[in-house]
Amino acid sequence: MNRVLKYFEGDRTTWVIVFLLALFSFMPVYSASSNLAFRYGDGNVISMLVKHAVHMGLGIALMYLVHRVQYRYFAPLSLLIFPLIAGLLLFTLVNGHEVANASRWVRIPIVNVTFQPSALASIVLITYLARFMAKYGDNFKSFRDTWLKGLLPIGIICGLIFPANVSTAAIIFTLSMIVLFVGGFPLKYILNIFMIGVASLGLFILTVTAFPGISNRLDTAVTRLSSFWSGDEEANYQVEHAKMAIARGGIVGQGPGKSGQKNFLSQSESDFIYAIVNEEFGLIGGFLISMGYVWLFFRIIRISMKAEDKFGRLLAFGIGTGIIFQAFINMGVAVNLLPVTGQPLPLISSGGSSLWMTCIALGMVQSVARGLTPSAEIVDETKMYNDNIPADAYA
Repeated sequence: MNRVLKYFEGDRTTWVIVFLLALFSFMPVYSASSNLAFRYGDGNVISMLVKHAVHMGLGIALMYLVHRVQYRYFAPLSLLIFPLIAGLLLFTLVNGHEVANASRWVRIPIVNVTFQPSALASIVLITYLARFMAKYGDNFKSFRDTWLKGLLPIGIICGLIFPANVSTAAIIFTLSMIVLFVGGFPLKYILNIFMIGVASLGLFILTVTAFPGISNRLDTAVTRLSSFWSGDEEANYQVEHAKMAIARGGIVGQGPGKSGQKNFLSQSESDFIYAIVNEEFGLIGGFLISMGYVWLFFRIIRISMKAEDKFGRLLAFGIGTGIIFQAFINMGVAVNLLPVTGQPLPLISSGGSSLWMTCIALGMVQSVARGLTPSAEIVDETKMYNDNIPADAYA
């Protein structure tokens, strides 16, 4: 293992966790995909496994390439990419590829691959906010001063995602508030942003009520929330079968490939794969997976605390916390602690764009862990991220 890890810089423990989760993913994906292969394909489960292997291999390659980039380059890149991702989100909202009555994907015709821009938008926004707080965090004179450079980007990204993906927009908004709070943004300003968000949500609800054709996802979100609180078994069809899977798993599980509920869970290979893990590997397997993410979270916190500057600390914390946040939301849905959100389990669920974005995010965290000294030609460009240099000197 050490011979292999010597080619991977950064935090080696994080690499080990990623490799372990990635290798483990093949068992539940292989089992859960059998239902998908027979339902929509020709019954060739091996082809589904090969597809997952290709996605995972490309994801690890992306993680490796990104972790080789000096993390300070991500700050100016976020400025360049932000307008592009905003335009891509707008295109997706207006003319995106629709799946399950939701326009969340963009199809790339040359390679016939669908891509979900909201996953990349989350990374770009968190990187942008890390830069914003590193540069201006100690120089806020009033709430009005933060509008254009700090808060407007949050509104743009969340506003473009919300009509087609309510849960993802809510997660990104919450994560943004966490990054601002950790970065030292005044709490009273964060409360102001929250109130603005609530007011915007109310306005959107009134608009959709008056013009139902604008979005059909609000009704879906309301239905999921109401069924979650009411405990309606018929409305919670997926969750009920997920609970059955967990109950059948018991302590040690039914064994690899012996899940029965995969035939009833339509998203058993992605959104509800944690239920399949518990059914086949029992409470022990489910606990070990959850502890894997806890372990990863502690490594991310360690990387963040040891980062050279404020930008690195906020970047590692924000990007890394987003991955852990998503993981525990997925597991919370499977065990009926949270309403259905449609979030995949990072590094384990089958999928292309979500897996790749997770690996890119982890690559950025590992880039911070490398802690390389910036080259001479970019020293002046990165001084604004040093805690000891006043930000107004570079305004």
